[in-house]
Amino acid sequence: MTAVDLPMTLGGPAHAGGIACFVGRNDDYWRLLIRGNVLVAVTAGIYRFWLHTDMRRFLWANTEIGGGTLEYAGRGIELFLGFLIAIAVLVPIWAVVFGVSLVIPGLRNFSTGIMFVVLLVLGQFAVYRARRYRLTRTIFRGIRFHQSGSAWSYAFRSAGWWLLIFLALGLAYPWAQASLDRYRMRHTFYGDLPGRFTGSGTTLFLRGGALWLILIGPVLLILVRVPSTDWSLFRFQVLQAVRRAAVEAIPVSEPSVSGFLHFTALWIPLVGALLFPALEAITMRWWLSGLRFGDIAVTSLLKKRSLYGIYLRYKLASILFFVVVGVVVAIGFGIFRATMGLGSAEESGAAQILAVAAGVIAYVVFLPGSSIIYQAIVKLALWQAAVESLDISNFHMVELVKAEAKQSSPFGEGLADAKNR
Repeated sequence: MTAVDLPMTLGGPAHAGGIACFVGRNDDYWRLLIRGNVLVAVTAGIYRFWLHTDMRRFLWANTEIGGGTLEYAGRGIELFLGFLIAIAVLVPIWAVVFGVSLVIPGLRNFSTGIMFVVLLVLGQFAVYRARRYRLTRTIFRGIRFHQSGSAWSYAFRSAGWWLLIFLALGLAYPWAQASLDRYRMRHTFYGDLPGRFTGSGTTLFLRGGALWLILIGPVLLILVRVPSTDWSLFRFQVLQAVRRAAVEAIPVSEPSVSGFLHFTALWIPLVGALLFPALEAITMRWWLSGLRFGDIAVTSLLKKRSLYGIYLRYKLASILFFVVVGVVVAIGFGIFRATMGLGSAEESGAAQILAVAAGVIAYVVFLPGSSIIYQAIVKLALWQAAVESLDISNFHMVELVKAEAKQSSPFGEGLADAKNR
């Protein structure tokens, strides 16, 4: 769950005397996901817009705050129409960039980079517009949330921060998050009550800097140990090796470069996966504790161990799912081959049939099943943990809020769905 996914929740911990809790039943959410994903498969993915709407309605409606629940007023048709409009925008842009690269050969080598920058800006534009859509469809006590501000201003600001994050090897992330959250929240309103964000990038860095050092430190240490006289050559060899491996599939021949790339390829994914729940807990707690609406102040008591428990259950459930489905598929293929009585001359044809069957099974079983497990175990649990970690002060100020917002464009989320945001 991200800052964009969670509505501007105001509440307290779900303990005796608390005013916020999640009252939804897990089995109801499982049934919603199973039914929805079956329809997504049957409709070749089109139903996913209605499924996302149903998921939000479930989460919003079961988030209880001060005796009242949130309400989600979005519709699946709005998301679908927004998706079609976004496709109509993205296809011409891609065609123009591709056409220019053909007409001007000198730009051919830069076309990928140009398209990446264009999509980065459009993607951040989509994120802001999608957040506006969700907020204007979120109602509490009959009053809507809403968002002002320029999506283009946010897009260029966000794209610049992400480029800086890349160049700084992730070190700029805390300050980027703080800056972007401040922009989002000062343009966020609950009725006529303005929002703001008080979290600082320095605070987030101090809380999560050790994780960055554990992840990136060993890689930097290897680079530092490279003799200064060889650094330029080493850097050139690394870039060449990455390009060849990605484009030409040529193995790396230089031992030092090969060792560095193999270590990085193993260390970053493995350690990153182990540290991710801790980073998400730190970031989520920091973000929630920085939310303000007028005099209403939110504080989160979210624990790292809660998120580790969530991700551990997800990993175990995923392994069990893949093992069970794999065994069933293997048995089915074995019975098929034994029943058909294929000879050696027919093996190639049978292999093609089995390959097609494997693709169908992946589409019908593996992909929807994996999505259901992730949504039901991770996303639902993260939502519940976030809501039930909240404490609040001055909640009574909601009684003074006056309705002010109107719905945003009926074509919801648009580019965000087209780019699978």
